[in-house]
Amino acid sequence: MATDYDAPRKNDDDTESIEAIKERIPEKIASSPDIDEADHGDGFPHLEIVQEDLDVVVIPAMDDEFTCSECFIVKHHSLLSRKKKTGPVCSECDS
Repeated sequence: MATDYDAPRKNDDDTESIEAIKERIPEKIASSPDIDEADHGDGFPHLEIVQEDLDVVVIPAMDDEFTCSECFIVKHHSLLSRKKKTGPVCSECDS
């Protein structure tokens, strides 16, 4: 069976009024309270920053590791594919 993809997909009979669509909305969604944007300002909740969350221990790359110049992930030297002008490239980025 052939399908004409250029034919219009909706007929004028298929249109619904906005009132009919509103009647199908469940009461729980329709009666939900509006969120005041003044509470959140930019739309994101303001989280309390704890000093402990900001303490990060950075371990330098070991002698048998390299940083890929494309994905910037520290990898073991066995994953080294080749070296370019920009630096070493891992086997995942080279494929």
